[in-house]
Amino acid sequence: MERRIKIFDTTLRDGEQAPGCSMNLNEKIEVAKQLELLGVDIIEAGFAISSPGDFKSVEAIAKELKSCTAASLARAVEKDIDAAYNALKHAVSPRIHVFLATSPIHMQYKLKMTPEQVLEKAVFAVKYAKKFCSDIEFSAEDAMRSEPEFLAKVVEAVIEAGATTVNLPDTVGYCAPQEIFDRVTYIRNNVTNIDKADISMHCHNDLGMAVANSFAGVMAGATQVECTVNGLGERAGNAALEEIVMAIKTRRNLVNAYTNINTQQINKTSKLVYSIIGHTPALTKPIVGPNAFAHESGIHQHGVLAERSTYEIMCPEELGIPQKKLILGKHSGKHALVDRLRELGYTLTDEEFEDFYKRFKELCDRKKVVSDSDIEALVNFKERTESKYSLEFFDVHTTKSSKSTCVIRLKRDNEIFEEVSLGDGPINAAYNAIDKITGNVCDEMSSYSIQSVSDGNDALGEVTVRLRSGDTTITGKGLSTDIIESSILAYINGINKLLGF
Repeated sequence: MERRIKIFDTTLRDGEQAPGCSMNLNEKIEVAKQLELLGVDIIEAGFAISSPGDFKSVEAIAKELKSCTAASLARAVEKDIDAAYNALKHAVSPRIHVFLATSPIHMQYKLKMTPEQVLEKAVFAVKYAKKFCSDIEFSAEDAMRSEPEFLAKVVEAVIEAGATTVNLPDTVGYCAPQEIFDRVTYIRNNVTNIDKADISMHCHNDLGMAVANSFAGVMAGATQVECTVNGLGERAGNAALEEIVMAIKTRRNLVNAYTNINTQQINKTSKLVYSIIGHTPALTKPIVGPNAFAHESGIHQHGVLAERSTYEIMCPEELGIPQKKLILGKHSGKHALVDRLRELGYTLTDEEFEDFYKRFKELCDRKKVVSDSDIEALVNFKERTESKYSLEFFDVHTTKSSKSTCVIRLKRDNEIFEEVSLGDGPINAAYNAIDKITGNVCDEMSSYSIQSVSDGNDALGEVTVRLRSGDTTITGKGLSTDIIESSILAYINGINKLLGF
């Protein structure tokens, strides 16, 4: 009989806490809604005790979800568990996720506790959390470097205390697949009440084996995998949701298991998360990378044309990457555009569509043909914060042998502000003028990048800037066929986000 593997997504907790991947509340809610549409079973919305902002995020997401379990991480202490419950109490299906390290190195140097004290604390925490809700997950942090006998003892005790899921993380990404398989098998054979709980895998990617290790855990009998969209996470990241899901689907006969993920939403979900954090996939990123279904070798091209399965083990359509092409331009009607959006996996409200259609028409005035990449970029590029400043006008003058000059006009609350500034190039001049208006909100711009969204000399240029103000670092994005305008929009977007924190 096939097993259903639960997908526990921690993009909004483990993924979002990675450097350069922070999101504001509106962005987190948008990702959570998309994850629910994707079909994940559990969304870890955050670590409620860690900050007022995280508490607010967990609470808002928990209220928003309609069919998905909402989880919050908590250390094995009362105040963490209290915060987790208070943030989750309005959820349709709440889960408190308690963790405590069980490896000798963590117990000695981090916790400064004996194994007996760790066992007692783990049991206490699970029993305490159980008073608030029935769905309790216990994570034995650094499980894969723990002594097998002690780990089994802790797992059995927390299940007896009420844990419904036990997580065996490879916290530092140290293990190889065979070690994972053996450890899960050991737990299944040496924990008498293991049938009363799901076994979960949470593998980090420090040695590039997070997905393989998660898959090995499933092969050994695990029934939940913890992962993130695009493999986001601390250090080298986590197991990538899209990779483990497609590995289980593609090798279904091997693992005798399946997930409830709607794989046709994978491409859309991946693009949304990349867009929000201001990153792009590597060329060779499995499943969602630009070259995932590209064939340049003549032998490969011939084989795919004759029979796709010669060199493709998955169909792009499975991931929501349609192959049908429509030529869209300034004369295209709304119906054709709605159909194309639907084929790409996007369903917009009437208000969202009108805003999109306006920007689509503006783009058509600059380009003869609008590609699928352009459409997806337009859909994903939008303000996800309360907009404060907006661009009204800019005028740049630049020459090779002298300073550049920029006149900027911004609007805020129906009030117009205008400044002029010099700079080392047109973009620097524009940013200096914006700083005069906004009051130097940004302490530092740590990165600036630009990439082409589509092909051709009229391609959309997407600019990403990373800005810091105090301890807060955010990503700003701009999109235009004019790279100077795109750069200005990215900086204004970033300033608006900083003002919103």
